[in-house]
Amino acid sequence: MKKLTTWMLALLVSVVTLGTMVSCSKDDDDDDLGTVPTPGTLTEVSGNITANTTWSAKNQYLLKGFVYVQPGITLTIEPGTVIKGDQASKASLFILPGAKIIADGTKAKPIIFTSNQAAGQRHAGDWGGLVLLGKAPANKKDFKIEGEEVSIVPGGATGDAADNSGILRYVRIEFAGIAFQTDKEINGLTLAGVGSGTVIDYVQVSYSGDDAFEWFGGTVNARHLVAYRTLDDDFDTDYGFSGTVQYGMILRDPAVADQCTCSDSNGFESDNDGTGSQDAPQTSAKFGNVSLFMGPGAVNSKYRSAFRIRRNSAISIYNTVVAAAYPKGLELEAADAQNNFKTGKSDYQGMSVANAVLPLVGADTTMIKAASRKNAFGAKEADLKLPANFNVLTGKPGILVQTGSPLLTGGATLPSGLEATTYVGAFGTTDWTETWTNFDPQNTDYTLK
Repeated sequence: MKKLTTWMLALLVSVVTLGTMVSCSKDDDDDDLGTVPTPGTLTEVSGNITANTTWSAKNQYLLKGFVYVQPGITLTIEPGTVIKGDQASKASLFILPGAKIIADGTKAKPIIFTSNQAAGQRHAGDWGGLVLLGKAPANKKDFKIEGEEVSIVPGGATGDAADNSGILRYVRIEFAGIAFQTDKEINGLTLAGVGSGTVIDYVQVSYSGDDAFEWFGGTVNARHLVAYRTLDDDFDTDYGFSGTVQYGMILRDPAVADQCTCSDSNGFESDNDGTGSQDAPQTSAKFGNVSLFMGPGAVNSKYRSAFRIRRNSAISIYNTVVAAAYPKGLELEAADAQNNFKTGKSDYQGMSVANAVLPLVGADTTMIKAASRKNAFGAKEADLKLPANFNVLTGKPGILVQTGSPLLTGGATLPSGLEATTYVGAFGTTDWTETWTNFDPQNTDYTLK
């Protein structure tokens, strides 16, 4: 009995010791091997995760500095887990090419990445963000992500289109997008070279200091995305992204926009690359069923377009509604983006654009206004029969349109890769944001219970 007691005591000491281990460097020889925290603790995580690791909903996790999940390793996060980003160290979580994240929350228990600041003291850009790097095709080879500029994404036209970086489902990302250098920030969610084997579904990015979602190449498909009160762009596509994105809700604060000297704020911003090259694969993603709204009030001078399509991008947008006072609605900027539409590389159908000063800029008006495309540029907001509080910035906005709204039946036929819908905008008769989203993360109590 004495020997058994001694053994149990030694085991207890070893478990407690292991539960408090923290790696403080991102060097390969100083790795976080996956701590085993005592239930109900806040565990700091830094450096490299080099063993398969599970983060438990019983605990919370504080990211410090750049945290890297190494190739071949899987990080599993239980439903309901809260992960916080340290402000001082500009914390960020990177899933490297060949690694996986399994963040598979539920409607009742979403997984939350948020600021470590106290309620009432949180701001856009409190921490870095979540970055998934994969091995799918891109029109750049061996490229790096702005801000971090260390990790290499293989890219290239011959990448693995079916590459699998894991699962993000029922996940919230709040107050990310910190500036690492002047005019260089990481987005709320960055997807670089991420393949179609990856699941991205039911993800909300709120108060991002840069873009909410940005795709650099890759073939990943995404569904049910919410971008809430973003500073820069909500959906940004570059480097040959060719996936499909369907059901997106965007709500902007007109008073707040990106003050970066090198850019302006748009709902969508899309490039083939920064120079508008002809490099393949071409940026050709398809977006369907997006609602892009802006709260009431004067519009910040840094706002530009609801959809800024430029630099040889050939993305397509279908069954999408805008009620936002942008200076421009759909802008096909310069000859390449305009020619991509004229030659059928890109398409725009089932679009209703209300409140923009110039609803349509740069498109062939004869083609884009053809009855078969079912577009309504310069639609009247009142005629859309949106809910009375569709663009409120306090609490949850209204979601479902009123009975008799033309949006319920005005949709165009969607191409392959998008689910068939007859409605325009993110919602038909079902509110898919119920339960798991949060439209007041500033005042949410995230203290460890």
